[in-house]
Amino acid sequence: MLTVHSALRGLLAALFLVVALPAAAQDIRVGVLAFQGAARARQDFAPTVARLAKALPQADVVLVPLDLGGLTKAVAAGQLDFVITNPGHYLTLEARFGVTRIATLQSFDRAYPTDTVGSAVIVRNRPGHATRLSDLASARLAVVSTEAFGGWQVAAQELRRAGVPSDRLAALVETGFPMDHVITALREGRADAAVLRACMLEDEIARGHVGRAEFAVVGARQSAGFPCQLSSRLYPDWPFARLAGSDERLAKTVATALLAMPETAGQAWAAPEDYTPVHTLLRALHIGPYASLDPPGVRQYLLAHWQWVLAASLALALWAIHGARVEILVRRRTAELRRESAEREKAERSAQKHLEERNQYARLGIVGEMASSIAHELNQPLAAIANYAEGLTRVLDRGQPDPAFLRHGTRGIAGQAERAGAILRRVRGFLHRRDAQRGPLDLNVVLREVVEFFTVATARHDIPLRLELAADLPAVLADRVEVEQVLLNLLQNALEATEAAPQATGPRDIVLATCVRGGKVVVTLRDHGTGLTEAAAAQLFDPFFTTKATGLGLGLPICRTIIESHGGRLWAETAAGGGVRMCFVLPASLASQEGRPCASATGIR
Repeated sequence: MLTVHSALRGLLAALFLVVALPAAAQDIRVGVLAFQGAARARQDFAPTVARLAKALPQADVVLVPLDLGGLTKAVAAGQLDFVITNPGHYLTLEARFGVTRIATLQSFDRAYPTDTVGSAVIVRNRPGHATRLSDLASARLAVVSTEAFGGWQVAAQELRRAGVPSDRLAALVETGFPMDHVITALREGRADAAVLRACMLEDEIARGHVGRAEFAVVGARQSAGFPCQLSSRLYPDWPFARLAGSDERLAKTVATALLAMPETAGQAWAAPEDYTPVHTLLRALHIGPYASLDPPGVRQYLLAHWQWVLAASLALALWAIHGARVEILVRRRTAELRRESAEREKAERSAQKHLEERNQYARLGIVGEMASSIAHELNQPLAAIANYAEGLTRVLDRGQPDPAFLRHGTRGIAGQAERAGAILRRVRGFLHRRDAQRGPLDLNVVLREVVEFFTVATARHDIPLRLELAADLPAVLADRVEVEQVLLNLLQNALEATEAAPQATGPRDIVLATCVRGGKVVVTLRDHGTGLTEAAAAQLFDPFFTTKATGLGLGLPICRTIIESHGGRLWAETAAGGGVRMCFVLPASLASQEGRPCASATGIR
């Protein structure tokens, strides 16, 4: 019955070939997974190649043995027409490149002709060797490749079911193809156990490469009608698949030839088998087309993207070197800046100290020049005190004191003493060295106090001192003592210049005035002195330049420094009709307030 069936299949195949065979001769490249080496692959699949060559006389059938990586690359590059590989690898190629199985390998010496792929885990046959898969926890396991189906993936599923996932193994020792390398690794002690495809152990024993009692199978199990030792379940055998770009008529011709292949050839092909069990296995292990179901571990990610990891590592290394270099340069520059800053601060402190000393000397000079005025001011309250004391003494000497008169006299003495004390406090405050204390200041008030202090000196020289103060003058942010120092210095210069001027019919007064211009308070001091020559005007504010026989030439430079430190400006103008007008401006603290505007904008910016 089988002979008649085979004959009918051969006849149908021949008829199909006559109709469907392409007219032009061509090469048919069939890639095959050479898990036991290229020579063994050619030997094992020689019947299939012979069958195709006989069925396709006009074509040259070429068998291309490759390992897993090479087979994947060849499919990706379109260098093959058909491929023969293990079930797990086929599903990966199917998902990535759209290959389609057209037949499944079968063996007629099995109870289930197409369910022949399994794994056998072997160890050295020594006393106390592992007998169960669970005994392999923390063992070194030799495998041909982690992508090998019967050589690892089937065994991995059984180990996982036995409670030994791959991360519980001490190591996976990948030996590479051919598969007999795992036996070598086990013999050399580089591994404690090894994974072989089902029936390979028996084939190696039959070839005399392995002793019958040399190895033992771990987790041995029986499968009805299966002649080889197993450690796993069985799965469908290898598929014969066409690539997505292969010729449709050629694929039909090849499929017909394979299905009509006589069973007596030692190798035969059946209709495509159901690969659902293989899908289930790959899904459980999260590998192949199901790898995305489980985020890869660090090691797998690094291996899959090692080029990018290497580039990123180099970039990070360069960035770290650059960052270290920049850090060193920044620290070096920071140290230099700190040194420069310290030196600058030292120089500024020294300059500030010299400035304070110059200001102090200038104030002392002003007070020295005004000593007679200060003495005259103090003489008035002292004379009044003496008069009050003399009157009180006379009343007491009469023996009939008037309490009201005594009370009036003692109050008069106290008032004059307070007046003398105020004069002394004002002089001491003016001379006292201290830090600048800036606050809102009404220049009209300051000018009145300074004029009151200076009136004695002007009266003695018969030079009138007049004030022309603007109403509602906005306040300025300034230090009172420093502003007083500027005003006293300018007044003293005006007094000396006016006194030195020849007597004339014109006015000899000194006028102090205030006004507002563009949010700034302007103070002008007008004298009727000798005036300025062009040369003197050019050097007026230079340190140590003076027109006085006994002058130091520091007063006006110090005044300019004080005004400029307040954000203002000091300058001199030749007044019409003779004399000099000294002017300075200070920013108003409240620019919205407006006093009397200046009559002239001369020199004001």
